[in-house]
Amino acid sequence: MMTETENTKTKLTKTELAKRLGISRSSLYYEPKRPALDLELKGQIESVLTDHHSYGHKRIAQELGMNKKRILRVMKKFGLKPYKRRIQKPNKKGDQNRPPSKYQNLIKGWCPIRPNVVWVSDFTFIEFRGRFIYLATIMDLFTREIIGSAVSRWHNKNMILEALNMVIKREGTWPLFHHSDHGSEYESVEYTVRLEEGKTQISMSKKGSPWENGFQESFYSNFKLDFGHTNQYESLGALVEAIYLAINNYNTNRIHTSIKTNPKQFREQYERRRTKEN
Repeated sequence: MMTETENTKTKLTKTELAKRLGISRSSLYYEPKRPALDLELKGQIESVLTDHHSYGHKRIAQELGMNKKRILRVMKKFGLKPYKRRIQKPNKKGDQNRPPSKYQNLIKGWCPIRPNVVWVSDFTFIEFRGRFIYLATIMDLFTREIIGSAVSRWHNKNMILEALNMVIKREGTWPLFHHSDHGSEYESVEYTVRLEEGKTQISMSKKGSPWENGFQESFYSNFKLDFGHTNQYESLGALVEAIYLAINNYNTNRIHTSIKTNPKQFREQYERRRTKEN
């Protein structure tokens, strides 16, 4: 005779087991879909990183319209990280022993509420086949848009003046404030006089405090990562053309975390709101 203990060990059919558990028989065959979904999302993340090498999980989440925690989890799972590269910077010997600027930082903590209140300017180096070329840019602090730029083989006042004149012509105005570091180019008579023509107040970062011009520093860091290796271009002309195209791509496609969209669209949204209010 079979005892009660022995009876409980009798193998149950799938139907009987499902009935006892109060679930459908098909549920016993269920396998979690997460691995397959994670693998699919991995491909989507890699696709975004192909076009935007420096995107972190927050920007990728905005690009894909997904939860940032899920993006972060999948990136950690598959070891996906933004591309980072380091290049030795050229020495700017002319500014090493210069005295502190007479200009102060006038925009510390500022958050403009419209365009053309604060323009921030800087320039950076770009390595090409063992040599350096230089890129100067001017950003509108409200829209984060690069509104002026110039490329040159030399970092001098002519390069940054070219970028400034480009913006003045485009916008048809001067800003209330112009902020930069205290480099000799920005303190040159020609540059400061040009700003004073529009009654612009000149603001400069404290020496040795690059974070006081962090908006431009951040732009250049991400710009170079997204731009990729420069030696892929066959000539200097091809490289310069690619630089201007990359700036346009930044303005029209790259999501900025602080404004939740790209600079061009943010400005257009502002203009539409302004039109409705008027």
